[in-house]
Amino acid sequence: MEKILNYINGELVAPTNGNYLDNYNPSNGEVYSLIPDSEKQDIDNAVVAAKEAFKGWSKTPKQKRSDILMKLADTIEKYSDELIKAESKDNGKPETLAAHVDIPRAPANIRFFAGAILHDSSEMHEMDGMAINYTLRQPIGVAACISPWNLPLYLLTWKIAPALAAGNTVVAKPSEVTPMTAYILSKICIEAGLPKGVLNIVHGLGSKTGDPLTTHPDTPIVSFTGGTVTGKHIATVTAPMFKKLSLELGGKNPNIIFSDADFDKSVSMAARAAFTNQGQICLCGSRLFVQEEIYDKFRDALVTKTSKLKLGDPKDTTSNLGAVVSKDHMEKILAKIELARTLGGNILIGGEREILEGELKDGYYVQPTIIEGLSSDCDINQEEIFGPVVSLIPFKTEEEVVEMANSTKYGLSASIFTENISKAHRVAANIDSGIVWINTWLLRDLRIPFGGMKHSGVGREGGFKSLQFFTEPKNVCVKI
Repeated sequence: MEKILNYINGELVAPTNGNYLDNYNPSNGEVYSLIPDSEKQDIDNAVVAAKEAFKGWSKTPKQKRSDILMKLADTIEKYSDELIKAESKDNGKPETLAAHVDIPRAPANIRFFAGAILHDSSEMHEMDGMAINYTLRQPIGVAACISPWNLPLYLLTWKIAPALAAGNTVVAKPSEVTPMTAYILSKICIEAGLPKGVLNIVHGLGSKTGDPLTTHPDTPIVSFTGGTVTGKHIATVTAPMFKKLSLELGGKNPNIIFSDADFDKSVSMAARAAFTNQGQICLCGSRLFVQEEIYDKFRDALVTKTSKLKLGDPKDTTSNLGAVVSKDHMEKILAKIELARTLGGNILIGGEREILEGELKDGYYVQPTIIEGLSSDCDINQEEIFGPVVSLIPFKTEEEVVEMANSTKYGLSASIFTENISKAHRVAANIDSGIVWINTWLLRDLRIPFGGMKHSGVGREGGFKSLQFFTEPKNVCVKI
């Protein structure tokens, strides 16, 4: 059985304690590899390596940093087929999804920021002939980057690319649930010739590796994507250390369908927003508000659309949904569906664990589920489920739907479907979300500021916002 290794100071190394954790294949429920059960000593070793590498990397000319990162992106692309299969096996998602979304975004992320650092500009303020002020943006040091299990390589590279491009070095902790593509990335970094210590990847549990990494005195900057509870903990323990912090957390995102929307497009997008990646995307539209005039027609069309989705083997190119990421997560999703029943919700379709035949009978499959009949303020419509579950809620007026959409503690994203452009702009302005899509969903531009409001996070990533986060501004005043 393959043992995953940590990547520290340019080398693949075993955890210092020699201990490992089981890594499960969600599609069949079997252990197929072992993950380092790393501890504080491994984090300390990685931070020491990163701190030493920072001395040279931070002084490396931007063009050279860009060239090195471009070569890394090229090398990742060279191993696309291996990464696609590994991501699907490790996470449970269909290989077709990994091939079209996850893996192509990894080199794209790196290329974007490798190019962006060559086109950044400084601010200048002239003081009526008395003085000139200009702003330097300088790398900070060792960045602690913690990425989640839902889009493992996609979101890992989304963090490390701007950090490295800006001149920082990185100690990254991937999710212990989906470590394989991060391990493959380690080997790719060696082949691509990434300087030693510039990027370090340490695998392990949050309590044993995440905490020592975020609280380490030599990691002045922390970027975390994951659950709101963990984000709250990180904010609490790092606040006294005055670290620079970016938190991209949970969401309970509203998808609003007005009666004048393009009907077929909105039905198709609603199904996609609810069930892509088994509903395991922080941006999924899990609360579906439909105007009363079209509610019955829309509900029936969505159920019909969902009934045609194929839940099956992630290797099967016709599968629309694969397995959810773990047995524990599957049980949490099923418990939420049972709670919906207890609260009086009507399960229109799905609502059960799917048992596949043959070798996949022990896999973690949950049927795509549509629920109606629950109030907008019940637990199901207030708390993140993070699975293939969507709740239908009718509304009468624009004012009513805005109030219901804003009723949760989250504020990550929203989608609005209407052919009335004035109404679209008006509702978008009134929705408490960091990202609002009009007549679409998950249309991403790498240049835009990405992040949430309220309990969905702190700070913004994307484009020059990422480069600003991973640098410290310094004003220089020159008296004339």
